[in-house]
Amino acid sequence: MEALYTAEALATGAGRDGHVRTSDGRVDLDLAIPQSMGGSGNGSNPEQLFAAGYSACFHSALQMVARSRKVDISDSAVGGRVQIGSNGQGGFQLAVLLEVVLPGIEHDLAQELADAAHQVCPYSNATRGNIEVTISVSDD
Repeated sequence: MEALYTAEALATGAGRDGHVRTSDGRVDLDLAIPQSMGGSGNGSNPEQLFAAGYSACFHSALQMVARSRKVDISDSAVGGRVQIGSNGQGGFQLAVLLEVVLPGIEHDLAQELADAAHQVCPYSNATRGNIEVTISVSDD
């Protein structure tokens, strides 16, 4: 692969109870284990960062697909939900739900655009076959 861009981040401290900072300083966050997992919840966590990154990347892929088909989705949005849970073997696994909102677009066309975006989104390509990803199209 020929890299178009490289992002760098450094995690320090105690992992999920530490700190993360990108090399350019644009992301500079304290991390904390969520309360539902026994932590303080007084910081961000990797699942939030993954949800933000995946939803933004998927939204870009969706816009690219729509432009190529000359469909205006200027009022669109993509929500991301990342869940973490036991894999039943002593480890953990992730699951992702992406909710695509395309106001004014007929449901079947909206689903077609979302499915096409799922084929080109780098996050979708990286997770395909590794974690459960559900994409739903919502009217609101």
